[in-house]
Amino acid sequence: MEDPEVQGMKKMSNIYESAANTLGIFNSPCLTKVELRVACKGISDRDALSKPDPCVILKMQSHGQWFEVDRTEVIRTCINPVYSKLFTVDFYFEEVQRLRFEVHDISSNHNGLKEADFLGGMECTLGQIVSQRKLSKSLLKHGNTAGKSSITVIAEELSGNDDYVELAFNARKLDDKDFFSKSDPFLEIFRMNDDATQQLVHRTEVVMNNLSPAWKSFKVSVNSLCSGDPDRRLKVRNLSMYEKCSFYVFNPLLSPQVNVGKPKIFCTI
Repeated sequence: MEDPEVQGMKKMSNIYESAANTLGIFNSPCLTKVELRVACKGISDRDALSKPDPCVILKMQSHGQWFEVDRTEVIRTCINPVYSKLFTVDFYFEEVQRLRFEVHDISSNHNGLKEADFLGGMECTLGQIVSQRKLSKSLLKHGNTAGKSSITVIAEELSGNDDYVELAFNARKLDDKDFFSKSDPFLEIFRMNDDATQQLVHRTEVVMNNLSPAWKSFKVSVNSLCSGDPDRRLKVRNLSMYEKCSFYVFNPLLSPQVNVGKPKIFCTI
């Protein structure tokens, strides 16, 4: 029997398809599924004394109206966010699929999107992203450029492998980077690409005041993790809330438990 969490992830990935079918957006059969990765640079906010808490919302146009498809996580106090959340959409070759990416400042005291500050948006077609593989454009706000803010969207066609892998990370005796108390560590896991670039796969939660943390396990598709290539390496970056730490390169699919580096960081599949 399939794991309930995997079933939930597949259900979430079908929200877009269900909404599209309900609204009757597309007439031609789906050509392929595409994963979209999003990052922003130079996000500006009305409050010059603090940094925004940006979230990107993906919308699609239907009959002249925009409806929300999905949204990224909120990254706190950041002007150059790189999101671990992926957008999975169906690509219809013969259809013009208009997309809109909206960046909102969703601070912890906001109760939903209505109270959030709009930081800028970008419109394009899915075909533009797929054909270019990587699309970067300036963010617009009320028809004008939002300062030097920009957004980058990277497209990757899925190979058809629906398998998922569950990973769990823990560490022992991390270096203490906080002068007044113990560090507040978290991890970023990147996929190493053939062209020497890297893509963020997952960002763990922050474990407060702990030098031997155990982060929550997470499930990720094999496509997202390694593009279906079991020999592809991953890079783990160990950070604290206040200071960056080291990089460690490993391949979790070659061993059920991996000692990632010094200080000791363990990955269990």
